[in-house]
Amino acid sequence: MASAAVTAPTTPVVEIPTISLRQTLPWLAFFGLVALIAIYFVGAEQGATSLISGAGVHEWVHDGRHLLGFPCH
Repeated sequence: MASAAVTAPTTPVVEIPTISLRQTLPWLAFFGLVALIAIYFVGAEQGATSLISGAGVHEWVHDGRHLLGFPCH
């Protein structure tokens, strides 16, 4: 009886794509601007610096304001 040759399975080659700074910079700027706007509305949208009149924005972000440690009362 002849024995069959057993070969080890080959592992696939995984190539990690490189992303240049030129490709990521617009996305970083966009998300940075969105983060700054979110921090403004959560932390400072009330009183003298209010861009939107009324208490609607304050009520929408009230719990987030307390969670992040911003005083509002």
